[in-house]
Amino acid sequence: MKLLLASYNRGKLLEIQALLADLHLDLLSPSSLSIQLDIVEDGETYQSNAARKALAFAQVSGLLSLADDSGLEVDALGGQPGLHSRRFSPMPGATDQDRRVLLLQNLQGKQRPWSARFRCVVALASAAGELWFSEGICEGEIIPEERGQNGFGYDPIFLLPELGKTMAELSMEEKNRLSHRARAVLAARDILQTLASD
Repeated sequence: MKLLLASYNRGKLLEIQALLADLHLDLLSPSSLSIQLDIVEDGETYQSNAARKALAFAQVSGLLSLADDSGLEVDALGGQPGLHSRRFSPMPGATDQDRRVLLLQNLQGKQRPWSARFRCVVALASAAGELWFSEGICEGEIIPEERGQNGFGYDPIFLLPELGKTMAELSMEEKNRLSHRARAVLAARDILQTLASD
């Protein structure tokens, strides 16, 4: 069975490919099929954004498609940046580094620890418009200094207190056991196995 991973983010694609590697699936990326879509992620929930992406790629490709939407929710900021994690900085062309700097600026003067969680919703969509969802959450806290070379986004400032490591200090193997995306994709594996056996 072919599965299109509906993302252009190389780090995300590598994570998902590793999580699904042992399933009998032909994993494809949009670039491998020369698909170029720009989906506006202006939904009110992670679920609606993930569904919008998965459905758009499924309809264009005719393939079962997997998309996710995720965000960082910081309690001291009332759950922000949340849905707007990737568009958190108003600067045009803002980098991951710019978003981390802005987040830490907003946390200045707020009492630590800065408890936070990563939340991810995965949507699977068929070309006929059927949808399936799974969710994963990873609890942690934001720290004021960047640590680690792995990962992307807010990973270098997201600490897993029980490990004493940031998400960016984890190996791919560790991250694929603990991360919000790993938990959501692992929950989606059961759905994929059912669909593959139909």
